[in-house]
Amino acid sequence: MRRVDEAVREVLGEAVTHDLKDPRVGFVTVTEVRTSPDLRQARVFVSVFGTDEEKAATLEGLRSAHGILQAKIASQLRMKRTPALEFALDDTAEKAARLEAIIEQAVEDPEP
Repeated sequence: MRRVDEAVREVLGEAVTHDLKDPRVGFVTVTEVRTSPDLRQARVFVSVFGTDEEKAATLEGLRSAHGILQAKIASQLRMKRTPALEFALDDTAEKAARLEAIIEQAVEDPEP
């Protein structure tokens, strides 16, 4: 299953950066794909750089382009089924930055 997830992630990452012309889609990185065991659904996690409004607009742009992206998967990967795509924000980088700031602050100002 991991190989399928990784292959879909690579195809989507390439398609998002090179094939989509939607102005709503900003700076996007496809970070992870999780397909269901029957390959009917795929949850696509994306990291988006920008404000909350830009992130929402990017997600809306990706959702509207799901047909194009599914067609790209179908044409590049030999799969029995092409999964329906569901996009979700991956906030791992933001959480890591917050945690890093907390650790840095704790190191600079240790409590007695």
